[in-house]
Parts: sequence; C-alpha cells; structure tokens
Amino acid sequence: MQIYIGVDWSERSHDITFVNEAGQIVVHKVISHSQEGFLEIQALRQQLHVEVKDCVVGIETAHSQLVDTLWDWGYQQVYVLPPNAVNKARSLYKSNRVRTDESDSWLVADLIRNDRFKFHPWFPDSELTRQIRASVRLSLTLDQEIHRLSNQLRSVLMRYYPAATTIFSGLDGKVSLDFIKAYPDPRAVCKITYAEFEQFAAKQGYRCRKNLPACYKRLRSDFPDADPTTIQVYQPITLRLVNLLMPMVQQHNELLRQISQLYKQHPDAEIFSSLPGAGTLLEPALLAKFGDDRRRFPSPAALQALAGTCPVTDASGKRKAIYFRRACDHEFRWIVHQWALCSTRSSDWASTYFEQVRARGHPKPHALRCLANRWLAIAWRLWQDHTTYDESIHLTNRANRSKPKTQNP
Repeated sequence: MQIYIGVDWSERSHDITFVNEAGQIVVHKVISHSQEGFLEIQALRQQLHVEVKDCVVGIETAHSQLVDTLWDWGYQQVYVLPPNAVNKARSLYKSNRVRTDESDSWLVADLIRNDRFKFHPWFPDSELTRQIRASVRLSLTLDQEIHRLSNQLRSVLMRYYPAATTIFSGLDGKVSLDFIKAYPDPRAVCKITYAEFEQFAAKQGYRCRKNLPACYKRLRSDFPDADPTTIQVYQPITLRLVNLLMPMVQQHNELLRQISQLYKQHPDAEIFSSLPGAGTLLEPALLAKFGDDRRRFPSPAALQALAGTCPVTDASGKRKAIYFRRACDHEFRWIVHQWALCSTRSSDWASTYFEQVRARGHPKPHALRCLANRWLAIAWRLWQDHTTYDESIHLTNRANRSKPKTQNP
C-alpha cells in the first residue's frame, strides 16, 4: 500500500498528515522539530505497516533538517513543492480563505497524490555543491553589508573629509580603510609628503604602484576645510565605521578564496568557467543554483522561471497579456542579471544582442533580462551535455537556424 505524507513545516514544529491512495486521512499529528519528533514519523509509518519505499513525501522547502533526515532514512520519493503552487491549489478545495496548519499538510499530501507527475522528486546535491552554495550565499550577504556600511562611511567623510573618498578606488578596499584609520584627521593629511605616502602604500601591499602619483594628487586636491568642531564630531564615527568594515572585508576576501578553492574541485567547474563574463564569484554562484541533479530542470524553461528572466503569459481566446514574473528566486535573478551585464564586455554576441534589444526601445533592465534569459538556455544545454561554451559554435548554430528551410520539389 502506498501512503502519501504531507508536511506543513515551521521552525519549531511540523504538521504531518498521512493520506491513503483513496485520498482519506489516515492519521494526523504535530511533531516537534527535534530528533524525538522526527522519530515519531517512523513510528507512525511502522504502525501502518508501510515500507519506506512506499512513502511519498511532500514538503514546501528543501532547506530543512527534516528533509535531510528523511533522506538518511531512505525516503527517496521526496517532492519539494513550490509554495506558490500550494497557495493556488487552495482555491480548488475551498471558496474561503480559512486555513490551518493541519489543512495545509493534508493539501500537500493530496497534491502529490493527484498531481505528482507535475513535480520532480528532490535529490540532494553533493556535499561539495552544498558547501559552495552556503559559502556563496554568505558572500553575497557580506557584500551587501559591506556596501551598506561603505555608503554610510562615505556620507560621513563627505561631511568633513571628502579627500579620503577619492584617494583609492573605493571605500570597501583594505588600503582605503587602512589609510583612513592611520590618518582620520584631514588636518594631518596636509602634511604628508609623497615619500611618506609611497611608504604607506608599500607597507599595505598596494600593487598599483604606477597609480600612486594620481592617488597623491587626489589626496592634495583643493577641498573645503572643515571647522574643528565638525571634525571632532565626525572623526569618532568614522573610526567606528572603519573598525566595523575592516574585519568584514577581511572575512569576505577569505571567503572568496575558499569559494575559489571549492569551486575548482567540482566536476562541473569547467562548464561554468567557460561562460563569458561570469568571473570568480558568478561562476560558483551559477553552479550552486544549477546544482548536481540534471533531472531537477528538465527544460530551460524551468530554469528561466526559477530565475525570473522569462515573463508570465496569460492568454485566453483573443486576449493575451504578458506580465513581469515576480514569483522567483530573487537571488538567482540578481546573479544572472550581473552575469548578463558582465557578458556584454566579454562576448561579441552578447553585446550585439543587448544593443539590438535596446534599439527596439526597451530599457536597460529589460534588455539585460532578455539577455540573461538567452544565456540560461545556453548554459542549460551545456550543463545537460557536459560540454563547454564555444562562441564560434554558438554563432554557427544561430546562423544555421536562421537559414530559410528548403522545400522538397
């Protein structure tokens, strides 16, 4: 006998509903998010005399210890349902908005009983891929925090020490932070000679030595002098922001090195390294989003929908409307948009296609989204075929597809 298990998950407890092949609720129970609670699932299954191989599990997330535990116990028919699909399915069963955790767990179980063929069973990625994914996600989070704090630091410096914002390439760099920490008072900077400035740069390991004269010139630019009271007010704030940023920048740089080392060990690294413009962070980020299971995305459309690069079409009869896709993995969308932007500098085809879309009157974000949509289809094909990108082959294939088909006499 096959049994369907619907899980409405949360951080502290889970509603579990067992449904038989006829759609009848066999048992429902609320279990705690603990090892003891997880073992209750095994106990309920054994009471029903059902084998693990006959259990079909539905849940709305793959990022839960419950899913990991079920896989360790041999549950290989685990389906991760999109929350949006579950939300829309509620209207099929009831006309009002009344819902409970119990009813949601039954709904998930009934969905996989009736519409299991619409979803793909979840297979966990390798440990290496999961390490890369977790590290990339932390890197993106740190990058956002660094950007936020560096903007705040810039705002404070512009109030009393504008020269410090122009010396080096950016305020999120180690050499910029070290300089501001060493010379937080603009009055002291005026006394620095070029030899002292050059010595400081050498001590910090600044590699662009040829840029030092220009950096020193910007340091000595004619900026308005701040009054002593303003300096006294904002200098402590500047030092606090610098002390917050410095360890964060250091951790971020170390994390990027770790990601690079992990990425080089992955068997699919060669595929993503061949993508134009992806670079040291976007390559492992794309690999982490694709994962290891080729069956997870049976078509490029599934990947494009997840990334939100393709629109939503609503057509009925003569009416047809196209909407911007809002329900997607927003982190994935940001990654592919950045990749599309960088590819315009590395790929002639990408640059030409982007300009063609712009020439039709579309704004830059729309053109980037269209380009990202094309790139995802290309990357999906490479990923499925275990091959690398070659622009000459891609251009040849495009030319062959654009040729008019000859009709047989």
